[in-house]
Amino acid sequence: MSTIGQRIRTIRKTNNLNQTKFANTIGISQGTLSELEQDKYRPSLDIIIAIKENFNSHIEWLIFGDTPISKNAIFNLAIEAQELELISLFRELTKEDRDEIIDFIKLKIVRY
Repeated sequence: MSTIGQRIRTIRKTNNLNQTKFANTIGISQGTLSELEQDKYRPSLDIIIAIKENFNSHIEWLIFGDTPISKNAIFNLAIEAQELELISLFRELTKEDRDEIIDFIKLKIVRY
């Protein structure tokens, strides 16, 4: 399991930011960020909230390393064979045909 410092570093690197830019974004010094990433001390609640707000991170994951499972995440994991066939066939269409199919699906959804 990763530490909170490692998770902060992961967020920073995922956003392709150096320590100075990341630190400025969340309102701390580069030195403080370096110490956080090295787990020399734990971030304050204000720092955690700044990371969450600026980088759309889950607080649960940041603090505990747990990823909350949302309804959407569960839904996205369960792809049926029919959906895979639809995706495969869809990819064979031209862009114009894809746009037409998307419009048709939206029309069907609106009806119900």
